[in-house]
Amino acid sequence: NVSQIGAAFSFSSKEKFMSALPLFHAFGLTAGMILPLLRGCRVFLYPSPLHYRVIPEIIYDRDCTVLFATNTFLSKYAQVAHPYDFYSLKYLVVGAEKLTEDVERLCLDKFGMRVYEGYGATECSPVIAVNTPLAAKRGTVGELLPGIEHRVAPVPGVDTGGVLHVKGANVMLGYLKHDQPGVIQPPESEFGLGWYNTGDVVTTTDSFVKLQARLKRFAKVAGEMVSLELVERIAAAALPNGIHAATSFKDSRRGEVIVLYTQDKLMARDVLQAAAREMGAPELAIPRRIIHVDRIPILGNGKKDYVTLGKMAQELATQSEVSA
Repeated sequence: NVSQIGAAFSFSSKEKFMSALPLFHAFGLTAGMILPLLRGCRVFLYPSPLHYRVIPEIIYDRDCTVLFATNTFLSKYAQVAHPYDFYSLKYLVVGAEKLTEDVERLCLDKFGMRVYEGYGATECSPVIAVNTPLAAKRGTVGELLPGIEHRVAPVPGVDTGGVLHVKGANVMLGYLKHDQPGVIQPPESEFGLGWYNTGDVVTTTDSFVKLQARLKRFAKVAGEMVSLELVERIAAAALPNGIHAATSFKDSRRGEVIVLYTQDKLMARDVLQAAAREMGAPELAIPRRIIHVDRIPILGNGKKDYVTLGKMAQELATQSEVSA
């Protein structure tokens, strides 16, 4: 995977990596440590990505040229950084979660920097695709890295795109499961042995991959498949300065009910409806429930904690049933 990334980016031995991503995560381990070491580059390892004011200062002080981050972490760094803190950066790459338009615009306006969005999975070491200076397309996660085969399997209820399956030398050898101790069970999908089912719904155009949503990040509302990623995009378009997260719970009448958790107190259904009309999004993508919270739960790797949010939504469903 390091060789594949090196084929996409022209990293020289003079690069200086700023690595604050946790090393227990495949993204931080491969891109933040193994990549610079094997490419003969210097790397500054920082123990926590949560020190938002310190990290931009280190980038400036150490003349770092490469920063890998998640959208959530980059948003915080960009908000507090001085416009000159990122003067030395040549490559600003985000992964692990979707790059939002407000963060992309902030980096361009404040630092004059383009953000390169990538995409991957732990089982793939992790990088699968990434935008680069020589091949970038807004709204996509870039081109598949060299040496990765791919297939797209159709999904009932999803009109465009399908689930991405990949195969290549970067795909893991397999799983160690309790039913066969000590035996590595290789990944397998409908396309055969060695193929890994990412569970992500994508479309491909001119070799660029556009990520629609995770298959489990869909809700079936009134018989229609609704992307929870689309719900979050509507919320972000309505109130771009807030942090929002969509999930769902089972409902006997509608199939599933979409819940939007938000840190923005101004969020309301009419605000979402106006943003949806502007985007041309369907009415079904407007969440039935809007819950205001002080803080959206975040995992150590910077992603939103959808497991916790799902449990919160399920508790909400239970309370609704009791009330009924």
